[in-house]
Amino acid sequence: MDNQPANTLPDIRQTVVLKAPIQKVWDAVATSEGIAAWFMPNDFKPEAGCEFHLDAGQFGMSPCKVTELDPPTRLSFNWGKDWTLTFELKELDAKQTEFTLIHSGWNADTVTEFGAPHAVVRENMAKGWVGIQESLVKCVEG
Repeated sequence: MDNQPANTLPDIRQTVVLKAPIQKVWDAVATSEGIAAWFMPNDFKPEAGCEFHLDAGQFGMSPCKVTELDPPTRLSFNWGKDWTLTFELKELDAKQTEFTLIHSGWNADTVTEFGAPHAVVRENMAKGWVGIQESLVKCVEG
C-alpha cells in the first residue's frame, strides 16, 4: 500500500523526444531566458533553493522554489502552494534528448489559490502542457 492521501489525483506525465543535444534542451528548461521562450516569463536562477516567480498572466505572479537541480538531467521546483514541476532529461544520442515533464501535487479535495478545484485545473493543465511542450520542441529544434 502506498502512502498517497486517499484523494490524490495522478501526476501529469508527458514525454517527448527532441531532436537536439541534451545541453541545448537543458539550457531551454533550466535558464530564465530558456523558460521564458517556451513557458512563462520568470526570474528563475539555476540554484538549489532559489525562490523565483513565474508570470502566469491573468493568474498573477506564481511563487516557486527550486527543490532539486542536477544538471543536465533533472530540475524540480515547487509551483504555487500545491504543485511540483519536474523536468527530466535523458540523452538518447548526441542529437536526441528525451524530455519528461511531471506535474505533481494534485488532490481532489484541494482548490487552487484562485479558487478552482484541482480536478478541473488538472484536466485543463494536462491539455495545456501538450501545447507548451510543442512550444519547447519549436524552441530547441528551430
